[in-house]
Amino acid sequence: MESLLTTVSLSLMDVGMPVQAPLVLLAVLLLLRGAWSIRMSLRTTLLLYGFSILMILISAALHSSGWTGGAGSTRNIGVLLMGLALIRLTGQAVFHLLLPRLNITPPRILEDVLVFIAYLLWGFIRLSQIGLDLSSIVTTSAVITGVLAFSLQETIGNILGGVTLQMDDSIRVGDWIQVGELVGRIVDIRWRSTAVETRNWETVIFPNSLLTKREFSILGRRTGEPIQWRRWIWFSVGLDTSPRRVTRVIEEALRKANVRHVASRPAPDCITMDINDSVVRYAVRYWLTDLAVDDPTDSAIRSRVYAALKRAGIRLALPGQQLHIVSEDEHQEARQRLQNIEQRVALLRGVGLFRSLDEDELQKLAGNLLYTPFVADDVVTAQGATAHWLYILVDGAVEVVLDSGSGRRRTLARLEAGHRDSYFGEMGLLTGAPRTASVIAVTDVECYRLSRDGFEEVLTARPAIAEEISTIIAERRADLAVAQNQLDEAAHEAMSKTEQREILQRIRRFFSLKG
Repeated sequence: MESLLTTVSLSLMDVGMPVQAPLVLLAVLLLLRGAWSIRMSLRTTLLLYGFSILMILISAALHSSGWTGGAGSTRNIGVLLMGLALIRLTGQAVFHLLLPRLNITPPRILEDVLVFIAYLLWGFIRLSQIGLDLSSIVTTSAVITGVLAFSLQETIGNILGGVTLQMDDSIRVGDWIQVGELVGRIVDIRWRSTAVETRNWETVIFPNSLLTKREFSILGRRTGEPIQWRRWIWFSVGLDTSPRRVTRVIEEALRKANVRHVASRPAPDCITMDINDSVVRYAVRYWLTDLAVDDPTDSAIRSRVYAALKRAGIRLALPGQQLHIVSEDEHQEARQRLQNIEQRVALLRGVGLFRSLDEDELQKLAGNLLYTPFVADDVVTAQGATAHWLYILVDGAVEVVLDSGSGRRRTLARLEAGHRDSYFGEMGLLTGAPRTASVIAVTDVECYRLSRDGFEEVLTARPAIAEEISTIIAERRADLAVAQNQLDEAAHEAMSKTEQREILQRIRRFFSLKG
């Protein structure tokens, strides 16, 4: 037993284990900490290294048992494998630990080439050390290489293609490419092939020779410019609306919208693409900054196009060959219109601002309401804008935001559909005052919009409404001041009266009412 331990110790010392083991352990720990992405490859290296040590231990046991022939062969295999493992570990340490810290990112295939050459050199050295004639090995290898080169022409073409693709920097890991109809992101460039991951969670393997022989597109890359890719969203509108108005409505809506993953420069635009007998065809062009989310971002843009057209009263159209004529009974249409009016009247009854209006007045206002949808993050009204509209929330939530002018925003209130105070813009409707704050959609929002002209008909028929509404607005403002601790209860009544008189005068001036 003592002789076996002595033989094992001498064998391990002969291959340099006292020096190797601490260095290998240190390299492994550093790689696990700084290059976690290669942990599977590192595991294979450690298994190879452990197997080589096992072979050396077996050779020591065989030598101690007197089987010197088998011991020598086993030890030679163990030393050969140990050298291969150390070469592989050195390559991993250099290319995945040292060079990245020096901000050097060489092509992945360079590591493979250099490590493979080191493998060959180490193999020739070991064969020479065990007594084989190196010149005969080289001659034999040349013959074998010629035979292999002839039989593996396609494989060699793929390998050379991989070297070419990486060395000339035509594609890189992380690039989005389109080959035929397939679009995906390059995740690895190997000896024989290039791996591309699609948005459908598929990994497609392209032979490198294919990429060097045929045309493919690198998406979103332009010299000296950030990574972004132009997308096209198509829609059609009838001939009854001028193209200039359509493009203006869409561009204004997209300019105000803060759509995620859409570049601000170049800004999204809308262009007229075609005019035929039945429709005008348009395209929205925008630049996508994250190529992995093309469909979701397209969907967000389409939602904003639809909402903007709906707010502007512009109808989307189908191509002429897809139009369907549906005849409806006149009584059915009348019932539908009546039902819509009744729903709007019920909505108006729930708005505190109109609590003093009678049934006929509510009916008139309901007929002047315009359905106005918005998409989450849309700016419903902008601070400082002059717009004589009142908005009534039907569904969703908005935030009232104050811009301090230094780029900072402060949220003043959150309004949700279903409450008596779920309306905003009353001062713009009644006095023509510019917006004192911005209102931004928190969720997708459905509103009804009441314009100055739509309210004027009711107000001029009964001017006393102005006094009633001014009282409601003044009370609302005074209640808010008390809630924000800007006013005590004693001053509430005084503020209400002062505010009511001032608002009433402004309403009368704006609508040219006598009083």
